[in-house]
Amino acid sequence: MPAAHPSQVPDSVYPLKTRIGFIVELSRRLHEYGTTAPRLEDVVNLASARLGLACNVLSTPTSIVMSFSERAASDDLADFTQVVRVPPGEVNLARLCQVDDIADRVIAGQLDLAEGRRRLREIGARRSSRLTQTATVVAFGVASAAVAAILHTGWVEVAVAFLNGILIGALALLPARWPSFANAFEAVAAFVSTLTSILVASFIMPLELRPVVIASIIVLVPGMTLTTAVRELSSQHLVSGSARMMGAMATLLKLLFGSVAALQGCALVHLVPPLANTAAIPIWAEWVAIFAGAMSFAVLFKTPLRFAPLVVAAPLLGYVCTQMGGSHVSPVFGTFLGALVVGAASNLFARYANRPGALIREPGIILLVPGSVGFRSLSYVLERNVQLGVDTAITMTALLIAIVAGLFFGDLLIPPRRKL
Repeated sequence: MPAAHPSQVPDSVYPLKTRIGFIVELSRRLHEYGTTAPRLEDVVNLASARLGLACNVLSTPTSIVMSFSERAASDDLADFTQVVRVPPGEVNLARLCQVDDIADRVIAGQLDLAEGRRRLREIGARRSSRLTQTATVVAFGVASAAVAAILHTGWVEVAVAFLNGILIGALALLPARWPSFANAFEAVAAFVSTLTSILVASFIMPLELRPVVIASIIVLVPGMTLTTAVRELSSQHLVSGSARMMGAMATLLKLLFGSVAALQGCALVHLVPPLANTAAIPIWAEWVAIFAGAMSFAVLFKTPLRFAPLVVAAPLLGYVCTQMGGSHVSPVFGTFLGALVVGAASNLFARYANRPGALIREPGIILLVPGSVGFRSLSYVLERNVQLGVDTAITMTALLIAIVAGLFFGDLLIPPRRKL
């Protein structure tokens, strides 16, 4: 949604309740499709102003609180307050673009408010097709295999990570039909991937266990959530940032518990995999894996087909800039440079394509986020290697700060014209 000067906002002729209903539905959909608290609040305030409303909004990972009044009112007291209870959102770029288009058309007067609200509800009510679900399961496997290759493992580790990713992708479909499974999903996924890796290492071929497990569960590791939390805290959205940070830590703990449970259970029956020292895959295969991983994340982020090439190019751009900066200065500076270039490119895209910059920004930093570093940090602490765990946690913090700083400097380099 493009920014506008308040003087450009026309007086609305719609009833107050109709305008509020549209804003509430808009905020619900933006939250559902992964919009961060600062951007959601900015969009809601802008859309409310264009519809002749004064709105105070507070967005958190699990709720949205909004108070509304007419902009022409003589006092600051709200006429209506709406509390919306929502689950934590997930990035869905295709539906985010659809929501953004509906909001733009409603505010421009090209679409009736009631019709706009109906279309927003239709977007939320859509269910994934069988083809989309199959593509998502395959994308889980490809992403896991790609990360295993990026971690400089061997061909066996890549194959096992792919198998584990497929299994986790299949498990990810269960919460839609079995809601009570949702809370245990991460722990079960980590348990299954670790158990499968141990069985393969014990009875088929030795492999490096830790990188395989990390690569297998990489899609579930909340690296993006941790990054978003730090972005929100840096923007003084303290409630949302703190809640999101705790949610990410809870997810990490569930993943760690599932992995440790599999290790301890196998040790109980004297099933301990032998140590392995496999040869790393060649460099060309690593770059092929990076491209395949970018394509898999485009599928996982539900990218619109017309923008798929850009979404695939975004993580490649971020990764190449990170490697260049890291090879000449330091890994932290490389991460900062990658995030800066991605942030600036997303704003440039939003300016000229008139579409949300999230199409470039969210996929662009996915290979930079230090979720796997956080998982390793907790696992070291659980193994009573506290010093190594603290060192790894410090590395994770430095990388998070570098990503957030890079995105902020990207906004300074090319200021965004759109709130999304």
